[in-house]
Amino acid sequence: MEQVIDIQKAAVKKACTGDAKAQAWLYEQYSKAMFTICTRMTGNPSDAEDLLQDCFVIAFKNLHQLKAAEQFGGWLKRIVVNECIRFCKKNMQWEAWDSDKQGNLVEEETEWWKTIDFKIIHRTIKELPEGCRQVFTLYVFEDFSHKQIAESMGISESTSKSQYQRARALLQQRIQKQIQIHG
Repeated sequence: MEQVIDIQKAAVKKACTGDAKAQAWLYEQYSKAMFTICTRMTGNPSDAEDLLQDCFVIAFKNLHQLKAAEQFGGWLKRIVVNECIRFCKKNMQWEAWDSDKQGNLVEEETEWWKTIDFKIIHRTIKELPEGCRQVFTLYVFEDFSHKQIAESMGISESTSKSQYQRARALLQQRIQKQIQIHG
């Protein structure tokens, strides 16, 4: 493990000087995970690819600001999440959700999703309406609180909570429907 950290530190230092091979190595190491974040947030692979490229350009341009080379992954992830939020705020339209018309939601977190193949969950998340997809992704995968989501997305905390509930309900309904169809 120490050797991997040393390789990463060396790559970050070289990338900081503009070394294309070091930048390519860092891209290779982190692009798949960062693309997954971009895809979850945008729901669109084409937008996700564009965002991913922009994020790496921003990261390499500002690499001198990184205080500890071994923290590159976390630092890059923050850039990706923040750029995705910025992109989504610019391109998103919020849909009102009337929970009374959607049936009763279970207030407690149930773990119905633990028995479902993650590929199905991931695909279904990408198909959610924009607002609830972003809130769900930030809350579940990026560990944002509803307060942090509200502040970063420019919405109220109650909107964040209702969009999260909407995403949970839609995911459960759509996945259960897929399971019934494909059995």
